[in-house]
Order: sequence, then structure tokens, then C-alpha cells
Amino acid sequence: MSTFRVITTAIMVSGCGTAALAEAPQLQTPSPVIFLADNLDENQGLGWCIDTRGRGYAEELQTHSCKPQGGDVQFQYLADSGQIQSVAFPDKCMTLVDPASEAVPFGLRDCDADAEAQKFSYSADTQQISLVSAPGDCVTAGPESRQAGPFLSRDLTIVACGEGDAALQAWVIQ
Repeated sequence: MSTFRVITTAIMVSGCGTAALAEAPQLQTPSPVIFLADNLDENQGLGWCIDTRGRGYAEELQTHSCKPQGGDVQFQYLADSGQIQSVAFPDKCMTLVDPASEAVPFGLRDCDADAEAQKFSYSADTQQISLVSAPGDCVTAGPESRQAGPFLSRDLTIVACGEGDAALQAWVIQ
């Protein structure tokens, strides 16, 4: 098969809503970590992790190149409570703070087991993370990457499950 046909086929497959992984990341981040199953365009092959926006603690969340040293890209899924908790900031959990925001709907707030905005479910079959209160809405990496120092970042959004590129909604919990 010619190179042109292979590239054309890959573009056609990635344009549809089915999960067609281009390449798995070469994850170096220590566990626990939550990352996209597809490396997408992460140019160092590190993968995409949930991350605080900026260095260290920040109230806004994004997706970011998974950092080999870990730190603020390390999050763990607590299946009993449904919370996604920061490892670097253990009293802070991922929270849907502004559902109307297309760029920054998620924040890092004090963990509260009773807060509906902090309750997520994970499907190992679909690899989707959805809100318990709105199971049709999935945690989704933004479609465009941008430079972030020596790494890359993307928005972390909430989108209808199955809408758009499936690779942006397929998460691995490790």
C-alpha cells in the first residue's frame, strides 16, 4: 500500500467518531495517573494527563503532556466515592465548577464526598469518564494542542459522550 493511501486512510478513520488509536503513549509518569489511551500529537510520546493549569497548585485543570517526574499530573480515581483526587494536593479533587465553559469547566477544589460536581464514573469498556449526575456527559480532552514550555497542553472539557473524536474521551486509569 502506498504511503499516500495509508495517510489518507488514517485521516479518514480519525475523522469519524469511532475509537481508532493512532499510537499509545510511552508513559513515564509514576502511578497513580489518569491519561488518554492515544498519544495524539504529543511530540515526545509522553501521553496526555489531567493537570493543573500552570506550575504547581492551580484551581483550573487542563490536559498536559504527562511529565516523567509526575507531580501535578498525577491524579487517582477513587471508585468508592467517584472522586478524582490530586496526588500532589491530596485534599483537592477534580470538580465541575463551570459546565458552561468550553475551555475551563473543571477546577481543583477541596474534596467533598457529598459534592455532586465531584462524582464521576469510569467505564473500563468504553474508557470514558462521565459525571454521575449527567452520565451522558464525558470528560474530554480539547481538540487542539498548544505549546506549554517544553511540553504541550490542551483544554479539559465536558462533552456529550460519543460526540466528536473518540480518542479525546478514552482514558486509562493506572
